[in-house]
Amino acid sequence: MSLTAGVDVGSAAVKAVVMRVEEGEDQVLSHVSMRVRRRDVASVTREAFAAAAQEAGAPSLDYVATTGEGEDAPFATGHFYGMTTHARGALYLEPRARAVLDIGALHARAVVMDSRGKVKGYKMTSQCASGSGQFLENIARYLGVSQADIGPLSLSGEKPEAVSSICAVLAETDVINMVSRGIAPQNILRGIHDSMAGRFARLLQSLSVEGVVFVSGGLASDDGLTGALERALASGSRGAVTARPVAIARHPLSAYAGAIGAALWGGFRRAKLQTGGVAWTARSTASSSGA
Repeated sequence: MSLTAGVDVGSAAVKAVVMRVEEGEDQVLSHVSMRVRRRDVASVTREAFAAAAQEAGAPSLDYVATTGEGEDAPFATGHFYGMTTHARGALYLEPRARAVLDIGALHARAVVMDSRGKVKGYKMTSQCASGSGQFLENIARYLGVSQADIGPLSLSGEKPEAVSSICAVLAETDVINMVSRGIAPQNILRGIHDSMAGRFARLLQSLSVEGVVFVSGGLASDDGLTGALERALASGSRGAVTARPVAIARHPLSAYAGAIGAALWGGFRRAKLQTGGVAWTARSTASSSGA
């Protein structure tokens, strides 16, 4: 048994978890998410990690693993690529999953893995595509809609307005024009969700995905988007035709899949190396942060 931490550093938020890693009994002890916007990424990373360790009541940790943009964190024992951590975290949260769709602030990526979390293939949308969390957040702000209301409003839309552009700037211009024409916010949001979902469905199709697809990242909790994705995969809307049966799965901890995967891979690496090295302690974080 070991205590490990996983820290997923993204462009919009830092997610940190502490886990008890034990054969057949892996358990998340704490999870913390902190926004990065207008704040120093390094300081937010330290704060999120320290908060997760404190919440778990873990004065020492056997391995601290980072993923995402956290490679330079001074308190980390090791770093893992995002596609591998999201694959492993998805399997922990949904053992039936054989693919994960990670929808982040700036891009989305689809990863195919086997039953052990080994990555078999992946593809990513372009960074400028209008299929990201940041884009949807900007649109919601323009419409005067809270993040919590995006999903329910989208689901209530009955006449979705098509948004065809893959460029976020041009898509935002389309939305401004829709508002000036008096299109209802719920129909605008449903049209945006349909456009994003069609793009994600084609991404999954390009990898010949079948079976259960786990949705991770901050937009996993968006009921409107996942509903649109289910429709796109089922009906082949907007060209997302697939002959393979695909089911969408989510979890209350979907946003933490990358951090969970990092913690699990950290425990695996520690067991393999069996170095018996010095464990992380709260004092070591204080010294590395200049305290």
